[in-house]
Amino acid sequence: MIASVPEPNAAIDGAVEKKLGWAFWLSVAWIGGLALAAVAAPWLPIKDPDVLGAAPRAGLFSDNLLGTDALGRDVLARTVWGARISLGVGSVGIILGLTVGGTLGIISGYFRGVVDQLISFVFFSLLSFPSLVLALLITATLSRSFWTVAMTLGILGIAPIGRLARATTIQFAEREFVQASRVLGAKNGRIIVRELLPNVLIPMGALTLLGMGISIVAEGSLAFLGLSVEGDAISWGKSIVDGSQVRDLTENAHVALVPIVAMFLTVLALNFAGDRLREYTDVKETAF
Repeated sequence: MIASVPEPNAAIDGAVEKKLGWAFWLSVAWIGGLALAAVAAPWLPIKDPDVLGAAPRAGLFSDNLLGTDALGRDVLARTVWGARISLGVGSVGIILGLTVGGTLGIISGYFRGVVDQLISFVFFSLLSFPSLVLALLITATLSRSFWTVAMTLGILGIAPIGRLARATTIQFAEREFVQASRVLGAKNGRIIVRELLPNVLIPMGALTLLGMGISIVAEGSLAFLGLSVEGDAISWGKSIVDGSQVRDLTENAHVALVPIVAMFLTVLALNFAGDRLREYTDVKETAF
């Protein structure tokens, strides 16, 4: 008796049917909607976040939908405007880390030898230095502008992103398509850009979303230490600090709770989307 053999296209069809899922698209919708609201904040029908005229510490569902803080400022408006700084700092910081760390990681993994040792030493040095202490050192030394905070978070992301880019580059550097390019006389620059970079960007894209969530939380940590963006700039971290006084926490917890929930949902969406994207793009090789 001859056992039935499954159709060869069955495994392929299963791979084709792999989907990101509704939860992924819900996460993307939350991130996209929040980013759109942050960009369009000046034109949205919400109150001025810096106006002090409302009743101090008004509760939920009062004349101000989500209440006011101790100075009578609208909590909803400050949460929407705070997304501009929190998302902006997180985005710029992770892009900086991705550009610098990714470039160094690819160079390190491709050329190996002394170049790899020098760049790896830089990565290990950054990882060995306490992240919070390094952030405190930079922000306390330089002006606490938007770009300084973003640059600080970008520096903190260089080593993790660079090590991932290095490991992925080493994985693909000896593959057949790279060897074929070398045999055909392709220069190192072309091999890196045309052959390695597209493969390295796939896992780094997922890490970008995860890193952005970490950057948003890191900005909140700096705000608690008084080292976030200076001046009247509003961020979720600074809004949480404004509502962290004992009286606010006991009588009007919504002042801190609203930006906390916004930050939680955003970081959760970024982490889930990044992890789901990593699983979706994780292509396994099958030996026949």
